[in-house]
Amino acid sequence: MKKFMMILGIIILVLGVIVFIILKNTIFISHPELKGNPEINKWYRITPKDAKSSDGSEWHGIFKLGNDKNKVIVYFFGGGVSITPKTSEGGKEFYATNMMAQDFVALGGIGSDAEENPFKDWTKIVVPYASGDFHTGTGEYHYKDSNGKEKIIYHNGYNNYSLLMKEVQEYVDFDKVDTLLVTGFSAGGFATSLLSDDVINYFPNANNITVAVDSSLLLYDEWHKSATELWKSPQEISDRLTGNNIVLDSLVALHNKRGDRVKILFDCSVRDDTLQQYQAYIDHGKMGKTKEYGDKFQKDLKQMVKDLQTNIDGVGIYIWEYGTDSETKNTQHTIISANFLDKLEDNKSIADWMIDSVNGNVKSYGLDLLDKKY
Repeated sequence: MKKFMMILGIIILVLGVIVFIILKNTIFISHPELKGNPEINKWYRITPKDAKSSDGSEWHGIFKLGNDKNKVIVYFFGGGVSITPKTSEGGKEFYATNMMAQDFVALGGIGSDAEENPFKDWTKIVVPYASGDFHTGTGEYHYKDSNGKEKIIYHNGYNNYSLLMKEVQEYVDFDKVDTLLVTGFSAGGFATSLLSDDVINYFPNANNITVAVDSSLLLYDEWHKSATELWKSPQEISDRLTGNNIVLDSLVALHNKRGDRVKILFDCSVRDDTLQQYQAYIDHGKMGKTKEYGDKFQKDLKQMVKDLQTNIDGVGIYIWEYGTDSETKNTQHTIISANFLDKLEDNKSIADWMIDSVNGNVKSYGLDLLDKKY
Protein backbone atom coordinates (compact mmCIF):
# COMPACT_ATOMS: atom_id res chain seq x y z
CA MET A 1 0.00 0.00 0.00
CA LYS A 2 2.85 2.36 0.89
CA LYS A 3 4.50 1.69 -2.46
CA PHE A 4 1.20 2.23 -4.26
CA MET A 5 0.66 5.59 -2.56
CA MET A 6 4.20 6.63 -3.46
CA ILE A 7 3.62 5.75 -7.13
CA LEU A 8 0.26 7.56 -7.07
CA GLY A 9 1.92 10.62 -5.58
CA ILE A 10 4.57 10.63 -8.30
CA ILE A 11 1.90 10.33 -11.00
CA ILE A 12 -0.08 13.23 -9.51
CA LEU A 13 3.10 15.32 -9.30
CA VAL A 14 4.03 14.58 -12.92
CA LEU A 15 0.51 15.38 -14.10
CA GLY A 16 0.59 18.61 -12.11
CA VAL A 17 3.88 19.62 -13.73
CA ILE A 18 2.50 18.81 -17.20
CA VAL A 19 -0.64 20.87 -16.55
CA PHE A 20 1.47 23.75 -15.22
CA ILE A 21 3.70 23.71 -18.32
CA ILE A 22 0.68 23.62 -20.64
CA LEU A 23 -1.02 26.52 -18.85
CA LYS A 24 2.19 28.55 -18.71
CA ASN A 25 2.60 28.17 -22.47
CA THR A 26 -1.06 28.83 -23.33
CA ILE A 27 -3.55 30.67 -21.11
CA PHE A 28 -0.93 32.08 -18.75
CA ILE A 29 1.69 32.82 -21.39
CA SER A 30 3.72 35.96 -20.69
CA HIS A 31 5.35 37.89 -23.51
CA PRO A 32 8.79 39.38 -22.83
CA GLU A 33 9.09 43.05 -21.94
CA LEU A 34 10.24 45.11 -24.92
CA LYS A 35 13.75 46.44 -24.39
CA GLY A 36 15.78 47.82 -27.26
CA ASN A 37 14.69 47.24 -30.86
CA PRO A 38 11.86 44.74 -31.41
CA GLU A 39 12.30 41.72 -33.64
CA ILE A 40 9.90 41.42 -36.55
CA ASN A 41 6.86 39.20 -35.85
CA LYS A 42 7.64 38.74 -32.16
CA TRP A 43 5.13 39.62 -29.43
CA TYR A 44 6.20 41.89 -26.58
CA ARG A 45 4.79 43.57 -23.52
CA ILE A 46 5.08 47.33 -23.13
CA THR A 47 4.51 48.42 -19.52
CA PRO A 48 4.09 52.20 -19.19
CA LYS A 49 5.25 53.55 -15.84
CA ASP A 50 1.95 55.08 -14.67
CA ALA A 51 -0.50 52.58 -16.20
CA LYS A 52 -2.65 50.49 -13.87
CA SER A 53 -5.48 47.99 -13.84
CA SER A 54 -8.71 48.76 -11.99
CA ASP A 55 -7.43 47.00 -8.86
CA GLY A 56 -4.22 49.04 -8.90
CA SER A 57 -2.06 46.20 -10.21
CA GLU A 58 0.28 46.34 -13.21
CA TRP A 59 -1.16 47.03 -16.67
CA HIS A 60 0.69 46.53 -19.92
CA GLY A 61 0.07 46.82 -23.63
CA ILE A 62 0.94 44.13 -26.17
CA PHE A 63 2.85 44.86 -29.37
CA LYS A 64 4.12 43.13 -32.48
CA LEU A 65 6.09 44.81 -35.25
CA GLY A 66 4.94 43.16 -38.46
CA ASN A 67 6.67 42.66 -41.78
CA ASP A 68 4.59 45.58 -42.97
CA LYS A 69 5.33 48.52 -40.67
CA ASN A 70 3.03 50.85 -42.60
CA LYS A 71 -0.10 48.79 -42.04
CA VAL A 72 -1.24 49.01 -38.41
CA ILE A 73 -4.02 47.45 -36.34
CA VAL A 74 -5.02 49.14 -33.09
CA TYR A 75 -6.90 46.38 -31.30
CA PHE A 76 -8.98 46.88 -28.15
CA PHE A 77 -9.79 43.89 -25.91
CA GLY A 78 -13.10 43.36 -24.15
CA GLY A 79 -14.15 42.07 -20.75
CA GLY A 80 -17.37 43.53 -19.34
CA VAL A 81 -18.16 47.01 -18.07
CA SER A 82 -19.03 49.06 -15.01
CA ILE A 83 -21.88 51.51 -15.56
CA THR A 84 -22.74 52.51 -11.96
CA PRO A 85 -20.95 52.76 -8.59
CA LYS A 86 -22.59 49.44 -7.66
CA THR A 87 -21.06 47.62 -10.62
CA SER A 88 -17.67 49.25 -9.95
CA GLU A 89 -17.77 47.82 -6.44
CA GLY A 90 -18.90 44.46 -7.87
CA GLY A 91 -15.53 44.14 -9.61
CA LYS A 92 -14.90 40.93 -11.52
CA GLU A 93 -18.60 40.02 -11.40
CA PHE A 94 -19.03 42.71 -14.07
CA TYR A 95 -15.65 43.36 -15.71
CA ALA A 96 -12.02 42.25 -15.98
CA THR A 97 -10.11 43.82 -13.08
CA ASN A 98 -6.53 42.78 -13.94
CA MET A 99 -4.31 41.44 -16.72
CA MET A 100 -4.80 37.70 -16.16
CA ALA A 101 -4.51 35.65 -19.40
CA GLN A 102 -4.62 38.66 -21.73
CA ASP A 103 -1.24 37.98 -23.36
CA PHE A 104 -2.72 34.69 -24.56
CA VAL A 105 -5.79 36.35 -26.12
CA ALA A 106 -3.56 38.39 -28.43
CA LEU A 107 -2.36 35.21 -30.16
CA GLY A 108 -5.77 34.16 -31.51
CA GLY A 109 -8.14 35.33 -34.20
CA ILE A 110 -7.01 38.50 -35.94
CA GLY A 111 -3.70 38.29 -34.03
CA SER A 112 -2.85 34.78 -35.18
CA ASP A 113 0.05 33.80 -37.43
CA ALA A 114 -2.18 31.49 -39.49
CA GLU A 115 -1.27 31.61 -43.16
CA GLU A 116 -4.92 32.30 -44.05
CA ASN A 117 -5.05 35.37 -41.80
CA PRO A 118 -4.93 38.37 -44.17
CA PHE A 119 -3.65 40.57 -41.31
CA LYS A 120 -0.81 38.31 -40.16
CA ASP A 121 1.93 40.63 -41.47
CA TRP A 122 0.45 43.86 -40.10
CA THR A 123 1.91 45.69 -37.13
CA LYS A 124 -0.35 45.20 -34.10
CA ILE A 125 -0.88 47.52 -31.15
CA VAL A 126 -3.03 45.62 -28.66
CA VAL A 127 -4.82 47.41 -25.82
CA PRO A 128 -5.80 44.90 -23.08
CA TYR A 129 -8.79 45.67 -20.87
CA ALA A 130 -8.76 45.83 -17.08
CA SER A 131 -10.50 49.12 -16.31
CA GLY A 132 -14.27 48.58 -16.69
CA ASP A 133 -14.71 51.84 -18.63
CA PHE A 134 -14.68 50.86 -22.32
CA HIS A 135 -11.04 52.06 -22.37
CA THR A 136 -12.14 55.70 -21.92
CA GLY A 137 -11.62 56.47 -18.21
CA THR A 138 -9.25 58.85 -16.48
CA GLY A 139 -10.78 58.67 -13.00
CA GLU A 140 -10.77 56.96 -9.64
CA TYR A 141 -13.83 55.68 -7.78
CA HIS A 142 -13.45 55.69 -3.98
CA TYR A 143 -15.64 53.69 -1.59
CA LYS A 144 -15.54 51.73 1.66
CA ASP A 145 -16.00 47.96 1.66
CA SER A 146 -18.17 46.01 4.12
CA ASN A 147 -15.36 46.15 6.68
CA GLY A 148 -15.08 49.92 6.42
CA LYS A 149 -11.79 49.74 4.52
CA GLU A 150 -11.11 52.46 1.93
CA LYS A 151 -11.01 51.07 -1.61
CA ILE A 152 -10.11 52.65 -4.95
CA ILE A 153 -11.23 51.47 -8.38
CA TYR A 154 -9.02 52.85 -11.14
CA HIS A 155 -11.13 53.54 -14.21
CA ASN A 156 -7.98 54.50 -16.11
CA GLY A 157 -8.59 52.95 -19.51
CA TYR A 158 -7.98 56.12 -21.50
CA ASN A 159 -4.82 56.87 -19.55
CA ASN A 160 -3.50 53.35 -20.20
CA TYR A 161 -4.26 53.47 -23.93
CA SER A 162 -2.70 56.93 -24.30
CA LEU A 163 0.48 55.93 -22.45
CA LEU A 164 0.80 52.84 -24.64
CA MET A 165 0.40 54.81 -27.88
CA LYS A 166 3.07 57.26 -26.74
CA GLU A 167 5.57 54.46 -26.07
CA VAL A 168 4.82 52.58 -29.30
CA GLN A 169 5.84 55.68 -31.26
CA GLU A 170 9.43 54.85 -30.30
CA TYR A 171 9.20 51.74 -32.51
CA VAL A 172 6.73 52.71 -35.25
CA ASP A 173 6.87 55.89 -37.33
CA PHE A 174 3.20 56.84 -37.18
CA ASP A 175 3.72 59.48 -39.88
CA LYS A 176 4.58 56.73 -42.38
CA VAL A 177 1.55 54.55 -41.67
CA ASP A 178 -0.72 54.57 -44.71
CA THR A 179 -3.27 51.89 -43.76
CA LEU A 180 -5.02 51.76 -40.39
CA LEU A 181 -7.54 49.33 -38.93
CA VAL A 182 -9.10 50.14 -35.57
CA THR A 183 -11.02 47.21 -34.13
CA GLY A 184 -12.03 45.47 -30.92
CA PHE A 185 -14.42 42.92 -29.49
CA SER A 186 -17.13 43.29 -26.84
CA ALA A 187 -16.06 46.12 -24.49
CA GLY A 188 -13.24 46.63 -26.97
CA GLY A 189 -15.83 47.08 -29.72
CA PHE A 190 -17.49 49.79 -27.66
CA ALA A 191 -14.01 51.31 -27.26
CA THR A 192 -13.48 51.12 -31.01
CA SER A 193 -16.54 53.28 -31.59
CA LEU A 194 -15.62 55.68 -28.77
CA LEU A 195 -11.90 56.04 -29.48
CA SER A 196 -11.41 55.64 -33.23
CA ASP A 197 -11.43 59.38 -33.79
CA ASP A 198 -8.73 59.71 -31.13
CA VAL A 199 -6.70 56.87 -32.66
CA ILE A 200 -6.87 58.40 -36.12
CA ASN A 201 -5.23 61.57 -34.81
CA TYR A 202 -2.03 59.58 -34.18
CA PHE A 203 -1.76 58.66 -37.87
CA PRO A 204 -2.01 61.93 -39.84
CA ASN A 205 -1.01 60.43 -43.19
CA ALA A 206 -3.11 57.26 -43.15
CA ASN A 207 -5.26 57.45 -46.27
CA ASN A 208 -6.90 54.03 -45.91
CA ILE A 209 -8.78 53.81 -42.59
CA THR A 210 -11.24 51.15 -41.48
CA VAL A 211 -13.11 50.99 -38.16
CA ALA A 212 -14.62 47.59 -37.26
CA VAL A 213 -16.80 47.08 -34.17
CA ASP A 214 -17.31 43.47 -33.05
CA SER A 215 -20.26 42.50 -30.82
CA SER A 216 -21.12 45.74 -29.04
CA LEU A 217 -24.73 46.69 -28.38
CA LEU A 218 -26.20 47.74 -25.04
CA LEU A 219 -29.05 50.21 -24.57
CA TYR A 220 -28.83 52.43 -21.49
CA ASP A 221 -30.33 55.86 -20.92
CA GLU A 222 -27.45 57.10 -18.75
CA TRP A 223 -24.33 56.39 -20.79
CA HIS A 224 -23.43 60.07 -20.61
CA LYS A 225 -23.62 59.96 -16.82
CA SER A 226 -21.43 56.84 -16.65
CA ALA A 227 -18.85 58.49 -18.89
CA THR A 228 -18.75 61.83 -17.09
CA GLU A 229 -19.32 60.92 -13.44
CA LEU A 230 -17.91 57.40 -13.10
CA TRP A 231 -15.26 56.91 -15.77
CA LYS A 232 -14.27 60.59 -16.10
CA SER A 233 -13.95 60.20 -19.87
CA PRO A 234 -12.49 63.11 -21.86
CA GLN A 235 -15.18 65.62 -22.77
CA GLU A 236 -14.72 65.17 -26.52
CA ILE A 237 -15.78 61.54 -26.00
CA SER A 238 -18.65 62.03 -23.54
CA ASP A 239 -20.15 64.97 -25.47
CA ARG A 240 -21.12 62.58 -28.29
CA LEU A 241 -23.28 60.46 -25.99
CA THR A 242 -26.77 61.88 -26.34
CA GLY A 243 -28.97 58.78 -26.60
CA ASN A 244 -29.26 55.27 -25.18
CA ASN A 245 -27.04 53.59 -27.83
CA ILE A 246 -23.41 54.47 -27.09
CA VAL A 247 -22.02 52.74 -30.19
CA LEU A 248 -24.54 54.31 -32.55
CA ASP A 249 -23.92 57.78 -31.11
CA SER A 250 -20.16 57.36 -31.44
CA LEU A 251 -20.08 55.86 -34.94
CA VAL A 252 -22.50 58.44 -36.34
CA ALA A 253 -20.37 61.21 -34.82
CA LEU A 254 -17.26 59.62 -36.37
CA HIS A 255 -18.92 59.45 -39.79
CA ASN A 256 -20.21 63.02 -39.57
CA LYS A 257 -16.70 64.26 -38.76
CA ARG A 258 -14.54 62.05 -40.97
CA GLY A 259 -16.93 61.28 -43.85
CA ASP A 260 -15.83 58.88 -46.56
CA ARG A 261 -12.25 58.93 -45.30
CA VAL A 262 -13.24 56.23 -42.79
CA LYS A 263 -14.95 52.95 -43.68
CA ILE A 264 -17.21 51.80 -40.82
CA LEU A 265 -18.04 48.14 -40.11
CA PHE A 266 -20.25 46.50 -37.49
CA ASP A 267 -20.69 42.79 -36.76
CA CYS A 268 -22.64 40.86 -34.14
CA SER A 269 -24.15 37.44 -33.62
CA VAL A 270 -27.91 37.56 -34.02
CA ARG A 271 -28.80 36.61 -30.41
CA ASP A 272 -25.60 37.45 -28.54
CA ASP A 273 -25.70 35.43 -25.31
CA THR A 274 -23.42 37.70 -23.27
CA LEU A 275 -24.78 41.05 -24.40
CA GLN A 276 -28.36 40.00 -23.62
CA GLN A 277 -27.24 39.12 -20.07
CA TYR A 278 -25.81 42.60 -19.52
CA GLN A 279 -28.93 44.10 -21.11
CA ALA A 280 -31.02 42.09 -18.65
CA TYR A 281 -29.00 43.61 -15.82
CA ILE A 282 -29.56 47.12 -17.19
CA ASP A 283 -33.28 46.49 -17.64
CA HIS A 284 -34.07 44.40 -14.56
CA GLY A 285 -31.09 44.66 -12.17
CA LYS A 286 -30.04 41.04 -12.58
CA MET A 287 -28.11 39.03 -15.15
CA GLY A 288 -30.21 36.46 -16.94
CA LYS A 289 -30.12 33.99 -19.83
CA THR A 290 -33.49 33.26 -21.41
CA LYS A 291 -35.02 32.90 -24.84
CA GLU A 292 -37.11 36.01 -24.12
CA TYR A 293 -33.99 38.09 -23.49
CA GLY A 294 -32.55 36.71 -26.73
CA ASP A 295 -35.73 37.67 -28.58
CA LYS A 296 -35.43 41.21 -27.28
CA PHE A 297 -31.76 41.42 -28.22
CA GLN A 298 -32.52 40.25 -31.75
CA LYS A 299 -35.18 42.95 -32.06
CA ASP A 300 -32.81 45.62 -30.70
CA LEU A 301 -30.07 44.45 -33.08
CA LYS A 302 -32.41 44.76 -36.05
CA GLN A 303 -33.16 48.36 -35.06
CA MET A 304 -29.44 49.02 -34.53
CA VAL A 305 -28.64 47.84 -38.04
CA LYS A 306 -31.43 49.97 -39.48
CA ASP A 307 -30.15 53.05 -37.63
CA LEU A 308 -26.58 52.45 -38.80
CA GLN A 309 -27.68 52.08 -42.41
CA THR A 310 -29.85 55.21 -42.18
CA ASN A 311 -27.16 57.41 -40.65
CA ILE A 312 -23.91 56.11 -42.15
CA ASP A 313 -23.60 55.90 -45.92
CA GLY A 314 -21.80 52.77 -47.04
CA VAL A 315 -21.67 51.09 -43.63
CA GLY A 316 -20.74 47.40 -43.75
CA ILE A 317 -22.74 44.94 -41.61
CA TYR A 318 -22.05 41.27 -40.83
CA ILE A 319 -24.69 39.44 -38.77
CA TRP A 320 -23.76 35.87 -37.93
CA GLU A 321 -25.06 32.76 -36.21
CA TYR A 322 -22.75 30.40 -34.31
CA GLY A 323 -22.75 28.33 -31.13
CA THR A 324 -26.54 28.41 -30.80
CA ASP A 325 -27.78 27.22 -27.41
CA SER A 326 -30.32 24.41 -27.76
CA GLU A 327 -32.62 25.82 -25.07
CA THR A 328 -32.48 29.63 -25.35
CA LYS A 329 -31.43 29.75 -29.03
CA ASN A 330 -28.95 32.45 -28.04
CA THR A 331 -25.67 32.69 -29.92
CA GLN A 332 -21.94 33.13 -29.33
CA HIS A 333 -20.48 36.41 -28.13
CA THR A 334 -17.65 37.98 -30.20
CA ILE A 335 -15.72 36.54 -33.10
CA ILE A 336 -12.54 38.40 -34.05
CA SER A 337 -10.49 36.87 -31.22
CA ALA A 338 -11.45 33.27 -31.98
CA ASN A 339 -13.54 32.27 -35.04
CA PHE A 340 -12.06 34.95 -37.24
CA LEU A 341 -11.41 32.65 -40.21
CA ASP A 342 -14.64 30.63 -40.09
CA LYS A 343 -16.93 31.17 -43.09
CA LEU A 344 -20.19 31.68 -41.22
CA GLU A 345 -22.41 33.62 -43.63
CA ASP A 346 -22.58 33.69 -47.44
CA ASN A 347 -19.33 31.70 -47.55
CA LYS A 348 -17.50 34.72 -46.15
CA SER A 349 -15.53 34.84 -42.92
CA ILE A 350 -15.21 37.95 -40.77
CA ALA A 351 -11.60 38.03 -41.97
CA ASP A 352 -12.75 38.05 -45.61
CA TRP A 353 -15.30 40.78 -44.90
CA MET A 354 -12.79 42.98 -43.11
CA ILE A 355 -9.93 42.66 -45.61
CA ASP A 356 -12.35 43.20 -48.51
CA SER A 357 -13.49 46.39 -46.80
CA VAL A 358 -9.91 47.54 -46.23
CA ASN A 359 -9.41 47.03 -49.97
CA GLY A 360 -12.44 49.20 -50.78
CA ASN A 361 -15.12 46.54 -51.23
CA VAL A 362 -17.49 47.16 -48.30
CA LYS A 363 -20.48 44.79 -48.22
CA SER A 364 -23.05 43.39 -45.79
CA TYR A 365 -23.83 39.76 -44.98
CA GLY A 366 -26.28 37.78 -42.88
CA LEU A 367 -28.99 40.44 -42.66
CA ASP A 368 -31.70 37.84 -43.21
CA LEU A 369 -30.90 36.43 -39.76
CA LEU A 370 -32.45 39.52 -38.18
CA ASP A 371 -35.88 38.25 -39.25
CA LYS A 372 -35.28 34.58 -38.49
CA LYS A 373 -37.77 32.96 -36.12
CA TYR A 374 -36.26 31.02 -33.22
